Amino acid sequence: MTPDKTVTLQECAMRFGTLMGIFWILKFILIPLGFTMPFLQLLFILLTLFVPILGYIYARRYRERYNEGTISFGRAYTFTLFLYVFASILTAAAHYIYFRFIDNGFLFTTYREQMEAVRQSVQGDMATILDQSMQTLNLLASFSPSEMTLNLLSNNVFYGIILALPTALLVMKRKKTSI
Repeated sequence: MTPDKTVTLQECAMRFGTLMGIFWILKFILIPLGFTMPFLQLLFILLTLFVPILGYIYARRYRERYNEGTISFGRAYTFTLFLYVFASILTAAAHYIYFRFIDNGFLFTTYREQMEAVRQSVQGDMATILDQSMQTLNLLASFSPSEMTLNLLSNNVFYGIILALPTALLVMKRKKTSI
């Protein structure tokens, strides 16, 4: 298969980032649904663990289709970083819509209720940890939809920066030199 030289790294990262963003949005939908069906919370966790694998698959596909089967670490890192940034931006739009128009405090209220139920049954250090967690949860609940979206966006980009390193190391492949 002949690589398409007219397609840029950024275009490919946008395409694959859009697919990953859709995956993240579908995964995010499982969070509120998981309060009524616990299996969906488990599915959310499993799909979250699949994210770096999906990043690797997309980066490898980019290497094979558009780079003649070889790619430097720097190019692989840049592609993977862009992939996560574009996925984060698309997901941020869904987060904003959810927190602005759909949630109405449901997520944090439900977490508070669950933590309060656990809090009443524990003592000592665990109770202290739960109190601190409740304070953090109350702080997050006070965020506006825009602030919540920016917080989640920055978290996703930060984790993308971290995940891009091992992915680039695994995907990079030097051109074989013949003697």
